[in-house]
This record gives sequence, C-alpha cells and structure tokens, in this order.
Amino acid sequence: MLSQAQILQWLQAYATEIEQNKAYLTELDAAIGDADHGINMDRGFKKAIAQLPTFADKDIGNIFKAVSMTLISSIGGASGPLYGTWFLRASTAVVGKQELTEQDVLGILQAGLDGVLQRGKAQLGDKTMVDVLSPAVAAFRQAVGESKGTLEALQQAVAAAQIGLQETIPMQAKKGRASYLGERSIGHQDPGGTSAYLMLKSLLRVLESSNTISL
Repeated sequence: MLSQAQILQWLQAYATEIEQNKAYLTELDAAIGDADHGINMDRGFKKAIAQLPTFADKDIGNIFKAVSMTLISSIGGASGPLYGTWFLRASTAVVGKQELTEQDVLGILQAGLDGVLQRGKAQLGDKTMVDVLSPAVAAFRQAVGESKGTLEALQQAVAAAQIGLQETIPMQAKKGRASYLGERSIGHQDPGGTSAYLMLKSLLRVLESSNTISL
C-alpha cells in the first residue's frame, strides 16, 4: 500500500529533485527549447509544496487536484498544462482514497498518461515526455499482471522510463518548439522527458526508503 503521507513525501521529494536539477533541465531546454523548463518547473512546484501543510487531512485525489491547479496557474509554456493535466487526471483515478493499492497506482499512471496524450497530441517517437511515461506505464502494468507489489513494479517502471529517456536523444522532435529545429533537435535529450523521469524516480525513492510498503 502507498499511503497519503507517502504521497505528500513524494511531492516534496519531486520538488527537491526539480530544484536540484533546475540548471540541468534549463540547459537541456536551452539546446532545443526556450531555456526555461527548469526555472518554470521549480517555480511551479515550490508553490505547490508551499501548500502541503494544508493537505494533511485531504484524500489523495484532492491533493492531486490542488497540485494540478497550482501547476496550471504558475508554470509557463507547455509544461504547466501538461503536468497540470497529468495530476488532474490522476486525481480522478483515486477520488476519496487515503491509501493506494498496486492497481490504484497503475490507475494514476495510466490516467496521467492518457491526459498528457490528449492534451499534447504527442505519440511515441515524437521526442516528448510521452516517450518516458508510456514505457513506464507499460512496465508497471506488466509487473502488476505478474502479481508484483508496488515497489517492484515501480522499480521496473523507472528502469523502463530511463531507457525511454535515453532513446529521446537520437530522435527528431515532432512536437513543441523543439520541432522547429528539425534535424538539429537530434542528439539532445528531451527536457520534458527528463522531468517526467525525475517524477517517477522520486516516487521510487520514497517507496524504497519506507519500511511500511507491502511487497
């Protein structure tokens, strides 16, 4: 089980990951985008984290919804709508829940991916966060189908996400500002895919550091 307290820990951990990698994300974005991905993400998640004390008695669905609204209103460019949509769709998968089973976590990951696909209109191979999120969801689903617990399923999902992220490097961007560069976008890691990978990795770290997860 994944508890409401661990969800709050995850959001804090992800915000910390973004802060620590702000310069790196901005450097990646400078090569193929507006050079503001790290700055924007850091600003948005700092505002979201500032609200965490008010979430102590909220269910996980409401926590995700509040985070979504904050990100949409405070992150510029495409990242705000995309990450806001991810958390909004995730919230609908766990309405009223205080703890999550493996199937609930799968529901969150799938709903978030579906929202990003609908909002961004990207497909696998377009050099976007979809190239990270999609293989992660597939790996998590396969692990759950093999009766593996949340921790092991997420370990497999993060491993798949890392491979997906590396595979964005030789891709030519087909969406967003990076697509304007054509072949010049080849050879650069996607910044949105990188922040998506950090999102999943930070959740895994919370689970790995916990002594209360049931495998």
